[in-house]
Amino acid sequence: MAGTITPTDSADVDGHDAQDGQGPSDVQMRTGLSPKLGPSAGQVPMRPYPEHALPPGARPNIVAVDHFPRLSLAERGRRWDGLRKRMIFGGVDCLLLLGTDMYWDMGLANLRYVTGLGAKMGTKCLFFLDEDPIVYNAVPHMSRPFHVQESVQDWISDIRIFRGPMEIAAELRDRGLDRSRIGIVGFSSAILSTSVFVEAELQALRAALPAARLVDFGYALEEMRMVKSEEELDFMRRGGKIARKVIDTMVQGARPGVLEAELYADMVGTQIANGAEPNIFNLLSSGPVEHPPTELWHLLHGSDQPATPTMRPLAAGDNVISEFHTKYGGYLVHTEYTVHIGSRVPAQLQRIWDVSLECLDISQDMMRPGVTIRELLDALRRPAAKAGLDWVELGFHAMGLASPEFPTVVYKPGFGMNTANGHGIGDLVLQEGMTFGNNIDLFDPAWKPDVGCMLSDCMVVREGGAELLVGTPRTIGLGG
Repeated sequence: MAGTITPTDSADVDGHDAQDGQGPSDVQMRTGLSPKLGPSAGQVPMRPYPEHALPPGARPNIVAVDHFPRLSLAERGRRWDGLRKRMIFGGVDCLLLLGTDMYWDMGLANLRYVTGLGAKMGTKCLFFLDEDPIVYNAVPHMSRPFHVQESVQDWISDIRIFRGPMEIAAELRDRGLDRSRIGIVGFSSAILSTSVFVEAELQALRAALPAARLVDFGYALEEMRMVKSEEELDFMRRGGKIARKVIDTMVQGARPGVLEAELYADMVGTQIANGAEPNIFNLLSSGPVEHPPTELWHLLHGSDQPATPTMRPLAAGDNVISEFHTKYGGYLVHTEYTVHIGSRVPAQLQRIWDVSLECLDISQDMMRPGVTIRELLDALRRPAAKAGLDWVELGFHAMGLASPEFPTVVYKPGFGMNTANGHGIGDLVLQEGMTFGNNIDLFDPAWKPDVGCMLSDCMVVREGGAELLVGTPRTIGLGG
């Protein structure tokens, strides 16, 4: 089985039928190369690994649905149909989705939306108007005796070991698309407002496809992901139930003498043990409410890694604050919460919490179809202004396969990034099925400029008021 593979080969060297890529083959040999390679792709010199034999009729095991979440083929059809219509209207002949593991794996959001695959190792996808997509992923030693993604999804049948941009270019030549208008899809968000790509990959593709026109098509995926289907929302509901358990872990573990790192690890462990994906997004901070006024603590908003977690022991009188994301089936559920270690909450801290709760309740009431961004913001910020409180973030950011998605508003007008301060989107109207995490991070500058409360739930826009996915407790957690 040496040499290159051509379309005339009668058997599938990956152990599937050469005609449809699904049935068993008489030839039980694996080379790591797809049987569907055209002439140009078949000439790419690098072979993934030497041939190796498999038992006759051997096929990948399929992980049970109740062991690993997956969306339906109907949901796949809805997305592919919507995407192909946008391609036609956009004058794009095919798409090239370039995934990365940047920003807590959110660089895979668009690719995961299209393929259902969340594998991190350099995943790419060619998506066509009238043929099934091709996914490129992983390295050879991760793909023997078969590519593990075959076990956990049924959206994609053609998964290939990634051999570099030259193979993608060769595949496009074989399909007569090397002179076409190709939409490239990277990653963007309300923070990373410009599509992000690996420049070396783009340079290699341009060199290999000099007659093709590469155009940014990421905006179409961002728009499609803005409103969630009921299947997507069901994943987020499951993530919300796990998030609620993480809050319980946070309260129970916040005790004097417990290391901040131990509490952090227990919160992450609760996620994973209950079926969430490993996703170490936990912006946590802890420290004493009472401390010298000349000594500032970071207790208005949680901290990013590696500033947290530390080996600092928690103590009586501490506040523990956190913003964390629970990731279920790729979907992120946003939660913020505050725990005080002690027998009672200080009066000034309780006042901040009470106003935060007002903001949360107004958010839930106002997240209805037809309400504008401006109307929602004005209403939810009114209690803080009336109480004379300041804030680090006070608003909401859209959630889904990435965070923050569009639309997001957390900053005051004219401050921060225009993509997150409401600039130009005040008249945008909420639609049912949009999902938002609240950002309610208040403090009282007349009391302490470095101590406040964090509070949120994750909300779905619904008639009559938002559906709450987490059920965040309405009282400050008391640890200890």
